Amino acid sequence: MSTQTKVRKIGNSMGIILPKESLQALKVKEGDTLYLTEAPNGSLQVNVGSPHFNRVMEIAEDCMDQYRNALRELAK
Repeated sequence: MSTQTKVRKIGNSMGIILPKESLQALKVKEGDTLYLTEAPNGSLQVNVGSPHFNRVMEIAEDCMDQYRNALRELAK
């Protein structure tokens, strides 16, 4: 599925409006949490918040914090 939307000013922030079809595909409703993860080629992956995904992200962030210097060296 490919959908086009525009970035809009919402208060003092910027946001996007997700079309009804996209919300149905993600099985989300107002107030649900979505996670944006950087993907290859400058794209973003959208993930619906779930206890399992939340825990995996916590572990990944802890590892990245713990091994920040090593990861920085590997990225060179």
